[in-house]
Amino acid sequence: MPTPADVAAAAERIAPHVRRTPVIRADLGGRSIWFKLEQLQVTGSFKARGATNAVLNAAVSPDAVVAASGGNHGLGVAHAAAVVGAAATIVVPEAVDDAKARRLAAAGASVVRHGSRYAEAEEHARMLADAMHAPFLHAYADPAVIAGQGTVAAEMLADVGDRIDAIVVAVGGGGLIAGCATAAADADVSVVGVEPEGIPTLHAALRAGHPVDVEVDSLTASALGATRTGAPNLAIAQQHVDDVVLVSDNAILQARDLLWDVLRVAVEPASAAGLAAVLGGFIEASEPCVVLCGANSAWRPA
Repeated sequence: MPTPADVAAAAERIAPHVRRTPVIRADLGGRSIWFKLEQLQVTGSFKARGATNAVLNAAVSPDAVVAASGGNHGLGVAHAAAVVGAAATIVVPEAVDDAKARRLAAAGASVVRHGSRYAEAEEHARMLADAMHAPFLHAYADPAVIAGQGTVAAEMLADVGDRIDAIVVAVGGGGLIAGCATAAADADVSVVGVEPEGIPTLHAALRAGHPVDVEVDSLTASALGATRTGAPNLAIAQQHVDDVVLVSDNAILQARDLLWDVLRVAVEPASAAGLAAVLGGFIEASEPCVVLCGANSAWRPA
């Protein structure tokens, strides 16, 4: 499993190729809340961090890379591949958001649609990687990816660590929360994951004590649609994550719209899950910092 030292090394490695995103504080819904604006990251989500670290951390710089993605990880891999001059092939589920598919193509990736679920896309991507003799970059169950995602929390702690008491993270496969929990392992903050009620991937794994498959039934499926967390993600969560809570799709949409109405911050629904948990009373912290993890959906403010 990655360590805080691995996160620090990742931060140095990827610094020339990603943005250090800002942290702001605002009053929403009667709460004082901090926000890490990771939707401003290159490629529009935090995923650029982990993918870039994984590619730059490879023993040999690859000529080609392959990944499966609901969109955001693929954009991160395309960005990372461009950094080292490699070709990127991204396999996406057939129902992926058209806006994300267009962004993948615009980023220079070869886009392959396969399967109705992320798991099917991943299986096909692994077959392509074997045939191409190229590395497969997992979206979340990879130590280098986890360490790269942890740089989100490392920046947050460096900027406002003495002013916050919780890090609130939307959970898909578990890469971001595993990275953030690793970075914050020695810090005096709690780490709380938030999942849609219709995709309780990490929540179910923690209850079972091992990764389990869950059904996917949520409007956030394009970003948080992993049906099964990874073994390293679960192991980190068991040690360093304080809680994983579930919120409704309706609460997520209301939180997303509130971000626009009050702050003029436009994010994809998955990014608003953390805010939905805070406003719904699921987070006990008095000074939580919510990671706004991406903004690559087709949604536009009214």
